[in-house]
Amino acid sequence: MAERIRIIAVNGALIVCISLLLFLGTTWWRMATQFAMGEDALARGDFAGAVAGYESAIHMYIPAHPLVERAAQRLWGIGEANERLGDVTRALIAYRSLRSSFYAAKWLKTPGREWIARCDGKIAALVPLQQER
Repeated sequence: MAERIRIIAVNGALIVCISLLLFLGTTWWRMATQFAMGEDALARGDFAGAVAGYESAIHMYIPAHPLVERAAQRLWGIGEANERLGDVTRALIAYRSLRSSFYAAKWLKTPGREWIARCDGKIAALVPLQQER
């Protein structure tokens, strides 16, 4: 009986490990795919596609994965570029997308707190400018 319980426990642990690896692999692949779509859209000058790609990549959050940080940097850059061009609406879209992406990424704690704080500052500064128009 003890041998049977051990076999069931080992098989259960093996199934859990394989499931977690499959989940991680799928999430990793989806993140890379979404980031690549954002890169392609940015290269074509497709604002909405770039924002959507980078935002989706962040939604596939894996702790310490470099694509999360790169996607955040790209969204921040899109926001700053539009801010320099005087397109407050698009800048706000980029900053809000970046902020909401980290809020949407569920983990043991809210990731990207520094990005959220930076976006909050930019949004607070830009909203009054948008209301003037």
